[in-house]
Amino acid sequence: MGLWARATSEVMYQRNLQVSRHICSIWLRGVQNRWSSRRWASSFVPIEPLDLAKDIAAAATRRQVGVSLRHMLDFGSHPTEKNLLQSAQYLHSELPVRLAHRVMEIQNLPYGLAMKKPILRVRDWYVDSFRELRNFPLPQTAVDEREFTLLISEIKKRHNDVVPIVAMGIAELKLDLKQGKVEGLPPSLDPSEIRMPEIHQFLDRFYISRIGIRMLIGQHVALHEPNPPSGYIGLVHVNCSPVQVAQDACEAAQQICNRSLGAAPEIEIYGDERFTFAYVPDHLFSMVFELAKNSMRATVEKFGQYADAYPPVKVIVAEGVEDVTLKVSDEGGGIPRSGVQKIWTYLYTTAERPMITADGEFQNDRESVLAGYGYGLPLSRDYARYFGGDLQVISMEGYGTDAYLHLNRLGNSQEPLP
Repeated sequence: MGLWARATSEVMYQRNLQVSRHICSIWLRGVQNRWSSRRWASSFVPIEPLDLAKDIAAAATRRQVGVSLRHMLDFGSHPTEKNLLQSAQYLHSELPVRLAHRVMEIQNLPYGLAMKKPILRVRDWYVDSFRELRNFPLPQTAVDEREFTLLISEIKKRHNDVVPIVAMGIAELKLDLKQGKVEGLPPSLDPSEIRMPEIHQFLDRFYISRIGIRMLIGQHVALHEPNPPSGYIGLVHVNCSPVQVAQDACEAAQQICNRSLGAAPEIEIYGDERFTFAYVPDHLFSMVFELAKNSMRATVEKFGQYADAYPPVKVIVAEGVEDVTLKVSDEGGGIPRSGVQKIWTYLYTTAERPMITADGEFQNDRESVLAGYGYGLPLSRDYARYFGGDLQVISMEGYGTDAYLHLNRLGNSQEPLP
């Protein structure tokens, strides 16, 4: 490593250390009580607060090492004890690095977002998970690997609600923007009009990283299934039918639309149901569900709840050499050109915000819990980009909207790690 590189690395480390000390000073209180109930706690050597701060700072300077869908398939096709142990050792090294990067980014968020209670809650989850991973010895045996798998399963559960909780923090920032409480920015009746690229860039990086963390953990855990579903290697279905997944997603979207608006347009799906490729069905379902839900809502709102008939929402599945593309088309009135860029921001939504109870829980059903936070399209694009795809929206104001969901068919794209 050259002199300049060493100097730069040291500056990053010292900056990260300063932030980490601040985090640990307000977080590490009573944490040992939480550890006594862990079944694997006897093998841990607790880290002191200062050491934890140094550890987070150091880990945040390390490069993240990604994998591809093809690598996951090749590695998971024969889940022997040796392979599972190698996977656990990789995760033991990689997951703390990814968590540390996110802790640092959260702590440095501008406009007061870093100090919002929901954001602090998420940050503490990441610090908790980092500490647990760093205190678990490197797995050396099959027994170690099984205990490590239990640990990361619990960590994955802890982070289940990260997206809606962060959305609550963003909602609080939007309220501050409207009330003119954000220093250096004027009050605005439409927070999406205020350009805050650092917030949007952070959220894109944060959610793509979260998708990766959950994918790696979920894949490792799923490889332990004694009787995996036919065609699955971990979370990946080697014969995933995009037409079938689209049908399931559109049916779910119709149910949500009927329940919310009292009506829903029909769905027409075009494509060969026999065509399959390797993909994660849950990811594909989420993306198509979001696009279909948006199209149905726009259609019902344009023509009215009591219309005699609605133009159908059309889904076309095209098989290409490099990509599998799904087009979702509607005649729901379209989006003005001035509003197209807004749909990709996390500060914009046209739906009603979900109701939240006093203890921070959501009253809405979990399928549509993000509908009022403006997260659907940006998050769907993050899912598409995770495996080398993309999501594009082209609209004709006064007529309708076409959404193009591109999926990398080859599976050779590395994770787009920030």
